[in-house]
Amino acid sequence: MGPLAGLTVVELAGIGPGPFAGMLLADMGADVIQVDRTAAASTWIPGFMARGRRSIAVDLKNPDGLDVVMKLVQGADVLIEGFRPGVAERLGVGPEECLARNPKLVYGRMTGWGQEGPLAQTAGHDIDYLAISGALWPIGSGDRPPPPPLNLVGDFGGGAMFLVVGVLAALHETRASGIGQVVDAAMVDGSSMLTTMFHEMRASGLWVDERDSNLLDGGAPFYATYETADGGYMAVGALEPQFYAELLEGLQLSEVELPSQMDRSGWPSLRERFTSVFATKTRAEWSDVFRGTDACVSPVLSWSEAPKHEHSIARGAFVEVGATVMPAPAPRFSRTPSALDGDRVETGAHTDEVLAEIGHSPSEIAGLRASGIVA
Repeated sequence: MGPLAGLTVVELAGIGPGPFAGMLLADMGADVIQVDRTAAASTWIPGFMARGRRSIAVDLKNPDGLDVVMKLVQGADVLIEGFRPGVAERLGVGPEECLARNPKLVYGRMTGWGQEGPLAQTAGHDIDYLAISGALWPIGSGDRPPPPPLNLVGDFGGGAMFLVVGVLAALHETRASGIGQVVDAAMVDGSSMLTTMFHEMRASGLWVDERDSNLLDGGAPFYATYETADGGYMAVGALEPQFYAELLEGLQLSEVELPSQMDRSGWPSLRERFTSVFATKTRAEWSDVFRGTDACVSPVLSWSEAPKHEHSIARGAFVEVGATVMPAPAPRFSRTPSALDGDRVETGAHTDEVLAEIGHSPSEIAGLRASGIVA
């Protein structure tokens, strides 16, 4: 099922954006074979975002284990890895070795800083890539340091999404050329790319550097969140004049008695009015007030509440994988829909199955197991 059915992806297991990219490809129908470490149960981080895969546990530092992985590469369309630059080469699974074995292979590389540059060999995490790219600076209130926006922007938005886009673009080109290539996806590059519109707005005089002072960073009182009488929150996104008018109608406020919407000098008093009015009703009551309107006002839901919202239920936006409720595959396809099959993949669950597919006999598989090369 899915538009990528028939595509084979070898994923050298990692954390963060690599597994998320593998999950997206698997959701869309690719056969993703995750190469885990043989000692995963005791030394590796749990396999989050492991749905839809097949897993084989291999000791990559053993020549026979490396041979197993290279046999997988030979029959694959894509390989993705998230090692620090040079590690894959030292293990013997770098682009040169893999493309020599399979010239049509698309080799996707996921790093924080990229394959070259003064920081390439430096450790880092999502917050560091956002800091250097400029994506962290405008987030948060003006009187506090910028807060980490989870790891959504660097790992998943600027990292995994760009890796998947790059891999699919390279696959498209390979159909014409018959030649594979390396995709260098860096979270610092992707995070920077996500800020393109704000660079343009700043150059046009529509954005200032001070946090909490602009239309989309919490500065505008009509694009912000407000606490309700029961301690909940409502999100307001009434940017356009017609939506703003519906917001005021729902709040029972008269526009003639308020500062003009785009008069920045009046934003503090406008925010004060909105704050006091939202505090008069519960989140559920405000949800009822704005339901069915174009005021762009929505309740702020927790992770446990989001799957139970009527819109999420109607669209089937969440699914159960094993005992875990998680988001359903996205985007959606009209003719080749994505589908989830089975539980979360356990490390090494498909080792024997995959080894048999690449030509190993039962006795050879038993020997690899006995020697600890696979698990």
